[in-house]
Amino acid sequence: MGMDEIRATPFSAGLRSLRIEALQDGEQVVWQGQPDGVARMIMWRFLWWTGFPWLLLTVIAIRNDWIDQAAQPLVMLGVAMVAAPLVMLLQDLQTLYLITDRRALILRTAWGRRTVSQTPFQAMDADFEILAIGGGAGHLNFASGRSTRSPDTDYTGRYGFRFVRDAPRVRDILEGARTGKTRRLHTQKPAAFTGAAARDA
Repeated sequence: MGMDEIRATPFSAGLRSLRIEALQDGEQVVWQGQPDGVARMIMWRFLWWTGFPWLLLTVIAIRNDWIDQAAQPLVMLGVAMVAAPLVMLLQDLQTLYLITDRRALILRTAWGRRTVSQTPFQAMDADFEILAIGGGAGHLNFASGRSTRSPDTDYTGRYGFRFVRDAPRVRDILEGARTGKTRRLHTQKPAAFTGAAARDA
C-alpha cells in the first residue's frame, strides 16, 4: 500500500510545514491524499455553461446600450460564475487529507489561513459512508453532527473527505487504522516531504 501523490504546486511547501506542525509526538501517518479538483470542476461545469453565455450577452447588451446601471452587477455575476470552479480548484490544491494511527485530519493553507481539522477515532461514526460522485471520486463521510458551515460537511452535518479519489480504498485504510490492522507507512514528522509524488514501497 502506498501513499497517494501530493501534487507539485506552489502550495506544497505550506502544506508540508503545516503537516509537520499538526502531527503529535510519535504519531504516524497511514495515508495522505488531496481532493480530486478535476472531479469537483466537472461537477460544477454547468457554471461555465451558464457563465460564458451570460458574459457574452451582457457585453452585447452594453455595446448596444440596452442596459446602463445594471451593467456592473451583471458583469460581476458572470465573472463569478466563470471563476467559481477555478477558485474551488485552487482551494483543493491547498488541502491535504491525512489518516494517522490516531485520527483523521484535514489541513488547509487556502487564502492565507492555516487550518487543521481533526477527528479522533473515538469521535467517528460506527459506520463510514461513501457517496459516489462519478469520475472515480466520492465523498467519504466518517463523522456526523458537524456544523454545516464547514466546507467538509454536507447539508445534513455529515463530515469527511470530500472529492477523494478511490473512496472505497480510503475507507478501508481508515477502518484498518481505527482497528489497528493497517500497516503504518510514515513515522512522525518526516524529514523529507516533497511536493512531487511521495510513495513508499
